[in-house]
Order: sequence, then C-alpha cells, then structure tokens
Amino acid sequence: MTLQSKQAGPRTRSIVHIDEDKCDGCGLCVPSCAEGAIQIIDGKARLVAENLCDGLGACLGECPRDAITIEQRPAEEFDPEAVESRKAAERPAPADDDALPCGCPGTAMRKLGGGEPPKARPTDGGDSSAQSRLGHWPVQLALLPEKGDMWAGADVLLSADCVAYALPDFHDRLLAGRTLAVACPKLDDSAAYVETLARIFAGNDIRSVTVARMEVPCCGGLVEVARRALADADSDAPLWIIEIALDGTIKNALPAARHA
Repeated sequence: MTLQSKQAGPRTRSIVHIDEDKCDGCGLCVPSCAEGAIQIIDGKARLVAENLCDGLGACLGECPRDAITIEQRPAEEFDPEAVESRKAAERPAPADDDALPCGCPGTAMRKLGGGEPPKARPTDGGDSSAQSRLGHWPVQLALLPEKGDMWAGADVLLSADCVAYALPDFHDRLLAGRTLAVACPKLDDSAAYVETLARIFAGNDIRSVTVARMEVPCCGGLVEVARRALADADSDAPLWIIEIALDGTIKNALPAARHA
C-alpha cells in the first residue's frame, strides 16, 4: 500500500445509517442483523462498529419507523473475522448473568416483587369468584378468522402476549366487552400481522382499536402494526394505547396519533 492510498482513508461503501430521531428503540432490527452490528444503547438502535456491518440491509424491513437506511459513505471494510470474534464474545453467559446478547432492554431479566405469596388454591376445578370475560376462541391473531360476528361493531383489543400475565385483573380491566387478538411484536412476523389486520379492519365494521402493550421498548412495535393496518384499511376507527408497567400497573391509557 502506498503512502497516498493510506492517506486516502477508508473507501466509500454501502453501510447502515440509523436516524436516531425516528428510532423508538423497539429492538426489532437487532435479531435481524446476523452480524450483531446493531444493539439497543440508551434506548436507541446504534451501529456498534462499522466493520461488523456488511451493508446488505437485512435489518431494513424490520424497522417499523423507517429509521434504518443504507447510505454510501467512507467506512471501515466489513470484517467477517471481527463478526465471528464478537459472536464468540457474546455467547450466552452463565445463568446468573442477566444481560442477554441481543442487547434489547425488553429481554433483560428482572426480579419483581410479585406481592405476598398467595394461599394455595384448589386445582381440581373448585369454586372461584373470578369470571372469564373471554368471548371467543381462538385468540392468537394468526389463528383468527377475518370475517364473522366477532368483528361486527367490535371494540378490538390487540394485546401483546405478556400483558395478560402482568396485569392481574386483565379480564375485567381490558378484556370485558372487547374482541381479543393476541400477538408478539418481537417474536412474530409483524408484516404479516399488518396485512391480516388490514383485511379485518377493511372487511368489518370495527368501532375502535385498543393496543395493550408492555412498557418495554420492543413492545412498541405492536402500536405500529395497528397504525399501519388502520392506514392500509383506510379505517377511521379510533386508536387507543394502554401501556402496562412491569409491576402490573397501568402506566397510561391515551388516544394514539394515527400517523407516526
């Protein structure tokens, strides 16, 4: 290499650019980056090292906020050996290490109070004062029919999987009187859910949509799924967002802007 080429610096190549103003830290891009070049740091997705990014853009389609693009600029060369070294360093730690390699704060292990241990209850179908408010089956969005009486004039509750486990009175507080669809924005195919919900919203008389999400950043993807589905269906049904804290309390319940 000549002195002139050394002084020229890195060559211009394709590399990921993350718009921090658009990024909401949902973390959907993290598992889609096979090289581990993206992590959630301080609530935002960030490119941790130029030499870990191959510039192919596998993460683009996972961002619900369109915060990730591919740009052409001078950058370090992609280094497969650096990728392997990083993967080796991030292999699962011992069980007492709470940090998970994906870097998403929503997956960090946390010990919660959980209140006083309850008294043992019968497991043989004994009497219970609790009453189910579930009005249909199945409940997983991928299994629900796209037409039927359950959607006629329905107030739809699009709930993240974890909400019912965190909110102690889920049935009475959120489920009663609503048509339930359950999904996980982190583990499921969000694009497929947008398409399914758009068909449901367009083909039925939907009165309102409420998204119940956990407070962790990755759960924000469910809100974007609902927004896009309503927009694609050209539906004017009002959208509400209910955010559940990890301790089982409702942090807020607010009408949502229809466009991000």
